[in-house]
Amino acid sequence: METRAGDPGAFAHFDLSRVDSPAFVVDAARLRQNLSILADVRDRAGVKVLAALKAFSMWSVAPIVGEYLDGVCTSGLWEARLASEFYDGEIATYCAAYKPEDLDEILRLSDHVIFNSPQQIIRCSAIIEAARARGESFDIGLRINPLHPEGEVPRYDPCAPHSRLGFPIDQLTAEHMALVDGIHMHTLCEQDLEPLKRTWDVAFDYLEPYFGEIKWINLGGGHHITRADYQRDELVEFLQDLKDDTGAEVYLEPGEAVALDAGILVGTVLDLGENGMPVAIVDISATCHMPDVIEAPYRPAMLGELPQVDTEVDEGAGGAVRLGGPSCLAGDVIGDYRFPSGPAVGQRFAFLDQAHYSMVKTTTFNGVPLPSIWLWDSETDSLECIKRFGYEDFRDRLS
Repeated sequence: METRAGDPGAFAHFDLSRVDSPAFVVDAARLRQNLSILADVRDRAGVKVLAALKAFSMWSVAPIVGEYLDGVCTSGLWEARLASEFYDGEIATYCAAYKPEDLDEILRLSDHVIFNSPQQIIRCSAIIEAARARGESFDIGLRINPLHPEGEVPRYDPCAPHSRLGFPIDQLTAEHMALVDGIHMHTLCEQDLEPLKRTWDVAFDYLEPYFGEIKWINLGGGHHITRADYQRDELVEFLQDLKDDTGAEVYLEPGEAVALDAGILVGTVLDLGENGMPVAIVDISATCHMPDVIEAPYRPAMLGELPQVDTEVDEGAGGAVRLGGPSCLAGDVIGDYRFPSGPAVGQRFAFLDQAHYSMVKTTTFNGVPLPSIWLWDSETDSLECIKRFGYEDFRDRLS
């Protein structure tokens, strides 16, 4: 899987020695830039935009997010609690299946509670009715599966065959629609406008009988709206037409687009060796710190990396070096990279576009330390350590 991000932006001039290693560094100025783009699309199209906490839940910047967007979307009880505690605006919660013991609090915290199937709505109807009887105010939504795969990698495509995500749209009936206020669909991954338009063309025919009755339509996430080549003007037109056609309020739930190219992951070379090619052990672990490198898989861009070539490298520049993490997993390999010089033991380096998903997916497998988290503002050069993790964080999650 090829990443379509990796713009170094102001990080091209950031001194990597200013922070710990390993460390995530988020640029508040780039975050504001992304959010302002999303807010502009929102305002011109007349829709609402929610930030997906599953992708980026650095709650210390929640006040910045709240300046621009209409709220957040969450994936279950704990994210809904986080949203209620730190974020402004609406809260939309979707989970593939709710535990009955969690649902009461989710209904209390959320403005929209989105179910994966009408069957679960029916099973939970007593809980829903009791919450409304207590005066709780919320909408009920249904996630649909348009049965139109557009993803590059089936593992990340909610419309892949036999997907567990969303109710198959060809099974939708008027009885099902009578249970809900709105419809949710999330089918994209790091994609632009054309896949969204093709997906909506399929969904349109199934949903058209209910236009005028649907209160809202949530188009989910996966929209790379803040990427430089995204067709934003065309998106605005598309969203305006969708509103006119359906009579519904329209929501978008970008995740990656909120923090696209807004963060780096800084690491250090720990050891060098040779095994058919140069091999470096670094303090960044693919499995612990960037699991999508293995799961997708994909190759993260490196700050200042020389272009990949098939011919002899320029004189004075190094050849490809395989970077691997410190864990015992044989597959803990990040990729092959060409450093401008070296690398050398003790040398700092950084991977680009690591604010989203990497931060929320980190683990302490093997007791590998978690990266610290820093907030930098490239406009003012202010730098603050938001969080450092110690042995206790590893110990206290175990028993």
